[in-house]
Amino acid sequence: MGALPQELKQELIGKLSSIVSESHLITGDALNQRSRHFNDARPPDALALVTPTSTEQVSEVLAACNALGQTVVTHGGVTGLVGGDHSSSNDVILSLERMNTIEGIDVKSSTMTVQAGCILEAVQKAAAEADKYFPLDLGARGSCTIGGNIATNAGGLSVLRYGMMRNQVLGLEVVLADGTVMSSLNHMLKNNAGYDLKQLFIGSEGTLGVVTRAILRLQPSCSSVQTALLAFDQFSQVTDTLDTLSSKLNGQLSAFEIIWNNFYRLSTEDELYSHSPPLDSDYPFYAVIESRGADVEQDELAFNQALENLIEAGAITDATIALSNQQARQIWEVRENVECTKQFGARFRYDISLPIASMDQYIKDLEAALLKQLPNLIFAVYGHIADGNLHLQISPQDEALTANAEQTTQLHDEVNQLVYQPLQALGGSISAEHGIGTIKKAYLHLSKTAVEVSIMKTLKQSLDPKGVLNPGKIFD
Repeated sequence: MGALPQELKQELIGKLSSIVSESHLITGDALNQRSRHFNDARPPDALALVTPTSTEQVSEVLAACNALGQTVVTHGGVTGLVGGDHSSSNDVILSLERMNTIEGIDVKSSTMTVQAGCILEAVQKAAAEADKYFPLDLGARGSCTIGGNIATNAGGLSVLRYGMMRNQVLGLEVVLADGTVMSSLNHMLKNNAGYDLKQLFIGSEGTLGVVTRAILRLQPSCSSVQTALLAFDQFSQVTDTLDTLSSKLNGQLSAFEIIWNNFYRLSTEDELYSHSPPLDSDYPFYAVIESRGADVEQDELAFNQALENLIEAGAITDATIALSNQQARQIWEVRENVECTKQFGARFRYDISLPIASMDQYIKDLEAALLKQLPNLIFAVYGHIADGNLHLQISPQDEALTANAEQTTQLHDEVNQLVYQPLQALGGSISAEHGIGTIKKAYLHLSKTAVEVSIMKTLKQSLDPKGVLNPGKIFD
């Protein structure tokens, strides 16, 4: 969609300023002071950045933009990894950073009502203060927003037990492209009165509507948390242990994070990791596991006994159990030090999903293919194995191949083919939890059939006929 004529730009800027006040509309050189991007220090490129404080203001902003065919890119915490928040000089950025209120907690119904700009960590803390637990958890918890988590259907560390973000949402308030407000702020766990419209917007990456408020589902608090780091010689030991713990811990297993040796070494040798490695660095596979319950004594006994039995059976080669919150944090830091490859220059990052049984061979085949094309590279693998989700970080170490942006882009496309193409035959997905954005849309056909893509485009056309919401994301 082309840029508006200059006179219409000025008309729109005036209209937006009247909606949110001049102090909350940022244009021109002032945008250069607005570097909020978690993964990219550059200031946003936009015609204007507008920061409303209410659903009514969001509605008015979208109505004004839609009337002129003005494109809008929504910003939450801007922590995404697939370009879903990228904008151009022709776009208006709609940032929900000032819509960050926790409106209330209903302890008896275990729900929380929040504005979309609430930071995830603030929601977690508010739930804990009410003796409840909000289970969505990911590394960007201190920066990402609930609206962004909903828009991308975030996954994270506790999907094994609690599910993706869509499992945590009971109701939504959404503003459509033309400013229409859809209020579906349902508090009930069961509601089969027609289509569950909120599901259209969860995972739609801001292309169908702008989430402004949400009713979140809370879980009982867990007074007992058991954490351990395990080591394995064979991938089959990992899967055997996952199966056993899933059944022996009575559904209390909340996390089972796999770490390949290449990532473990990078993480624990990185200067950001300030502790001694919890286990030796020569095992092929590791896993961070966590169990949550309500009976400290019995849960600890069951947890330790299950691990002892697995060690005796040869399913676990080595293990360390956290005996304090500090030790638990040190174990989790191994898994969460995902920036440990940053020092190696260009990074190609992936989140994929595939059947657990196919993971070991897929990684072996991929590493062989990468080394054939890039003999000198950094390759690190970790992920949420119980969810079928792996994260890959690939850093080419040949400066001749990454001497400029054009060469890096070409190499990135070649590596993308090596990573994504095998997933189609395995029934995997090019995106487990980060979404498609701009970076993955050329490979969408590997995970979605032509019929599925056609239906997606029909929904987009129906809800956003002018194509003003987050243009160029997911598909063109």
